Amino acid sequence: MTNTAHKVLVANRGEIAVRIVQACRKLGLDFVCVYTAEDAGSGHVRLAKELGGPKSLYRVASYHDANELLSVADDAEATAIHPGYGFFAEDYRFARRVSQRDRKLIFIGPSWRVIRELGDKINTKRLARSLDVPTVPGSDRPIYDEMEAEKVARTLFEFQVDNGIKNPLVLVKASAGGGGMGIEEVHDPDLFRSVYRRVRNYAARQFKDEGVLIEQRIRDFNHLEVQIVAERGGANIVHFGTRNCSIQSTGLQKRVEIAPGFDPSSIAYDFDADQLLADITRHSLALARRVKYDNVGTWEWIVTRDGKPYLMEVNTRIQVENGVSAAISRIKGKSGVDIIAEQIRLGLGAPLGYTQDDITFEGMGIEYRIIAEDPDNRFTPWVGLIDSFSWPEQPWLSMHTHVPTDEPYDIPTEFDPNLALGIVWGKDISEVRERGISFLDALVLEGHDKSGSPLKSNIDFLRKKTNRILLF
Repeated sequence: MTNTAHKVLVANRGEIAVRIVQACRKLGLDFVCVYTAEDAGSGHVRLAKELGGPKSLYRVASYHDANELLSVADDAEATAIHPGYGFFAEDYRFARRVSQRDRKLIFIGPSWRVIRELGDKINTKRLARSLDVPTVPGSDRPIYDEMEAEKVARTLFEFQVDNGIKNPLVLVKASAGGGGMGIEEVHDPDLFRSVYRRVRNYAARQFKDEGVLIEQRIRDFNHLEVQIVAERGGANIVHFGTRNCSIQSTGLQKRVEIAPGFDPSSIAYDFDADQLLADITRHSLALARRVKYDNVGTWEWIVTRDGKPYLMEVNTRIQVENGVSAAISRIKGKSGVDIIAEQIRLGLGAPLGYTQDDITFEGMGIEYRIIAEDPDNRFTPWVGLIDSFSWPEQPWLSMHTHVPTDEPYDIPTEFDPNLALGIVWGKDISEVRERGISFLDALVLEGHDKSGSPLKSNIDFLRKKTNRILLF
């Protein structure tokens, strides 16, 4: 059982803050929330007041201020901190500080050493290769020597040609970069040196580190994930299946997620999809066991059209799409799996209490990310007032949102305009598609901006993509 003496500081906002509070209540735990002035109208603020009273809510200047968050934790006498996703969720320095300060807190997430070990993409690649886990071909350490870099690049070009790739590409990446910064493509080996020098100089200016990575550019792929759950100490590690996150915006931000990752029972693939799913799950578990992974995490994979998997990275946190994996999962035959509640329970030191044999999967799930944006204009965020937001309740539908449904909501410009997650379950791909369209058709989402123009959302984009789920 979870120790009910704990109080959890919810160090996040919006939909994930709402779900963490709900999970705490489910586990019989006290909680305390934070909010900024811009978020005063958010549903997580209202929920905190309703369930915990005024003492469960603190106003802060920023969700990014570690000192302020820890001051709240001390004042509220919190014993644990849940970072959600984003902000401090994958910051090993924050996790270390939380667990080593004079007034220690439990970080609800992997231990800081695990976050540090897997947060370094180069180290993750090196670890994976030591276990024969396939990774994107290329260097597994920063390269500082131009001759060595060119040798790696020419080897990659030859590898692609030998594998029948007509237009081979190599990526040159600043090893200390992130968020897509410091990356260029090379399509001609003879142009490599000039690109290498440009990226190296950029890396030195921007990141004070001239290290460069050389990788093969993978095209025409599906983005798959494996959901891992583990108890403290890493002795017991299980998975909650796979999911497919290939439907994305032009900025490569996920918009629709489906569990499981492929459906060979109704779609013909150019490879053994069942074996592929089993392989990436086995590889993910092998790496998790190697590092003694000790909370929830996601292993992200690229799968090519001919069924070749490559481990891309590990996300050492809860992810937005955890709910679609939970929708198809059963523990000892029971539905209603809550991966966020499991994360908290295990993070506080409870034993797993079940094995992989106790976990089964049923049906198919779709998660829709409902966002105020304009897909026809490169998914530009929309800013304005939501006047009306509602949907019919269904036994096969779960909605997670911080947007009030009984009063107008002014979308804060300081954050991404994510409004809700709609998770639909069906017994098979045909039923889940039908239910997904039904949900989107019945959804009411109306609003206006300062000029009086109507709200823009991605509902039509989600509707169009529903019939393409799990296809290459």
